[in-house]
Amino acid sequence: MATKTGFLLLDRSRQVAVQVHEILKERILTVALEPGTVLSRATLMEEFGVSQTPVRDALLRLQEDGLVDIFPQYATRVSRIDVDHARQAQFLRLSVELEAVRRLSSISSKDTAEALDRVLRQQEAVADPSTYDKFDALDREFHRVLYEHSGNALLWKVIRQQSVHLDRLRRLNLPMEGKIQSLLQEHHAIVDAIRSGDERAAVSALRKHLSGTLSIIDVIRAKFPTFMYDPASSSNASNVSAG
Repeated sequence: MATKTGFLLLDRSRQVAVQVHEILKERILTVALEPGTVLSRATLMEEFGVSQTPVRDALLRLQEDGLVDIFPQYATRVSRIDVDHARQAQFLRLSVELEAVRRLSSISSKDTAEALDRVLRQQEAVADPSTYDKFDALDREFHRVLYEHSGNALLWKVIRQQSVHLDRLRRLNLPMEGKIQSLLQEHHAIVDAIRSGDERAAVSALRKHLSGTLSIIDVIRAKFPTFMYDPASSSNASNVSAG
């Protein structure tokens, strides 16, 4: 049975802490909750209509995800985006997905291209600033198909767990001028290469696609200077004081 809590519905047949974690995680990944935002346990208890325990458990899970910083007896804040973590997640994705498209170009080109095309058509239908959430979700679905068709569905779960900071960077990048259209063009290039069985073109298109956000990290950092933490950046020292 679903119970109304403010603007939300919690399903009382499911564990409440899990749902609070899922909702807050999505808000952080989409930057609806910006880095540095203080999360008040009392406010969350009131919003979700729950006791302190599920809120505490949800925040502890977010801390394990690397998405909040908990300062005992003081505050819980949405963590800044860890750029080094995002770089490593990108490296992991490249390693897995490049091998996936190599395999798919040679052994499952037609079926995979058709499945990707179905997702791509849906994505084109929501390629608008008013539907960023749907567009972004379909972007993830596009890549999930690559894992499923290459026989690596379990690895997709691992990738998702490790990509939280990369996802947050991508979300900051998504509204920038021309980004949506470039993503669609890159997806088309990947599909066309797989369909034609052109392994080299598929690898090249995927590498370009997955490198897009981090290739302009300086642009994103300049626009959101307090949102991220990057030990490799000389500007990081000034970010530390921003909390």
